[in-house]
Amino acid sequence: MHIQEYISLKPYTTFGIEARARYFVEVDSVESLRQVLSDPIASSHELLILGGGSNILLTRDFDGLVIRLVITGISVAAEDELHTYVRAGAGVVWHELVMQSIEMGLSGLENLSLIPGSVGASPMQNIGAYGVEIKDVFHSLEAIDRQTGELRIFSHEECHFGYRESVFKHELKNRYVIVAVTFKLSRKPHYQISYGDIQKTLEAMGNTELSTKAISAAVIQIRQSKLPDPAELGNAGSFFKNPEIPSEQYEQLKSKFPNIPGYLTTPGQIKVPAGWLIEQAGWKGYREGSVGVHARQALVLVNYGGGTGAEVKALAEKVQASVLEKYGIQLSAEVNFI
Repeated sequence: MHIQEYISLKPYTTFGIEARARYFVEVDSVESLRQVLSDPIASSHELLILGGGSNILLTRDFDGLVIRLVITGISVAAEDELHTYVRAGAGVVWHELVMQSIEMGLSGLENLSLIPGSVGASPMQNIGAYGVEIKDVFHSLEAIDRQTGELRIFSHEECHFGYRESVFKHELKNRYVIVAVTFKLSRKPHYQISYGDIQKTLEAMGNTELSTKAISAAVIQIRQSKLPDPAELGNAGSFFKNPEIPSEQYEQLKSKFPNIPGYLTTPGQIKVPAGWLIEQAGWKGYREGSVGVHARQALVLVNYGGGTGAEVKALAEKVQASVLEKYGIQLSAEVNFI
């Protein structure tokens, strides 16, 4: 364990924004994490926990300590008649876990294929795609208390999952460091293909027999056709959450904008696709200097190279103001600003 100084964070975030950390360290075990947390530098500076860096926008240099989690390892924690409980270290690349679960003959993660990032961030964000969220397959997680160094196990109920939300983004924000997550995966597949273009893509690919591999392949093809590869074009995936509005407001908007899509989530609440709102407001493909709105998916803001976090943030605020003015809907960022 060696704490470095004045380190560029550009290689560690998918937006590819140039920003520096005053202090930086990588930890590959719970023991080394505890050592770092007990170091005087950690106790006297702001901390930033970094995983895959896929859901973060750096708007400034970070005058504190960045702890990058590289805790790896995937193992079977337990099994019963219907499920296998798979435990993964926080630093495991998310897509690698998905692929390994499929190779193990397990179902539950296939719809979440190719989501960028690491395992540790998945319950914090309650990541989701194509009709599946982490809360649907989550069993428990292990986290270290930043102040005491003690290990605590959180159950599903204790995480208070919501739409791209968890207790770790609210009541327990900056209190714990997630070091491992255990998923409850099915040994008897339960396929989810009704969301998005999965079924249509499966048919186009000639997959007549459903399987976790086939669904994963379809999801990967859909994502690659719509979303830019962070290795080629800086981005953080979906920049905004899909807003939920009262049914009464939706009906009023429907009378004015007949084509506005909406999906019932809970009684009296309608989810409206943020990408549709942004595209209809005229932002799809818009470019401003080195940053812009992706040409194929309006939900994605991109860094064409050399863009700053402040420029991306300013563009996001313009998009929010435009959608609010046209539809009366306030978009919330899914990306975390630093």
